[in-house]
Amino acid sequence: MNTNSNIYTVVYTTLIVVVVAALLAFVAMKLGPAQQANAKAETLRQMMAAAQIKPADELYSSSNADILDLYAESIQEAYTIGLDGQKNGELSVASGKIELVSKLKPQNKGILSGGEVTLPVYVFKSGISVIPIYGAGLWGPVWGYVAFQPDLHTIAGVFFDHESETPGLGAKIKDEPWFREKFVGKTVEWGDSPAFRLEKNAEESGAGNVVDAITGATMTSKGLNEALNVWFNAYEKHFGAGALFHMLENHAIETTPNEEEE
Repeated sequence: MNTNSNIYTVVYTTLIVVVVAALLAFVAMKLGPAQQANAKAETLRQMMAAAQIKPADELYSSSNADILDLYAESIQEAYTIGLDGQKNGELSVASGKIELVSKLKPQNKGILSGGEVTLPVYVFKSGISVIPIYGAGLWGPVWGYVAFQPDLHTIAGVFFDHESETPGLGAKIKDEPWFREKFVGKTVEWGDSPAFRLEKNAEESGAGNVVDAITGATMTSKGLNEALNVWFNAYEKHFGAGALFHMLENHAIETTPNEEEE
């Protein structure tokens, strides 16, 4: 065959493309399970860091297998809800069969469009409930997990992550423990608009549902603030009703006369 002919060039190029495509498909098939395992373990690390199961640095120094075991030992139940606040699915928490809603972008689109969603709620044996949040930062998506005390009103902890925020500025939402600690003990005011505020000098108001934004990271802070409130609004019918029930239940217990005092 004439190696200088057009036919030779087309045949040679086609063979190269086919071989490379086959190799890429083979590599993807072999690496797929490992990549999925890494993604699942990463989600669980972030979720359990927010829930204060263990400090974030300990979770990130643990193997994937240990993370899966810890989650299975610590979780009580996991389920999904719709925008009406009603349960619409169950997520397995059994060891070896752990199910998560880890793809948050489609859920975010569903929230914004008012469409069908499967929003996860993870309830730990400690009584802490965890939900995700997702939105747009300065250079890409930001996301994370917010944990609530059993009253479903007080924040127990948070963990945030990002795709490409500026190191030393917007990236502080993940890198700086002091930023995450600001949220602990704060409250989400279900039904209010906004339910939570992350903005410059917000804490000067003395309100319980505010956290100061990161200095020099205005757009990242705004994006995170919007993400929090969009997702809090989506969970309001479920968590707001639960918080009200918990408050009324506690009030009833506190006002019940002690038989020994009668």
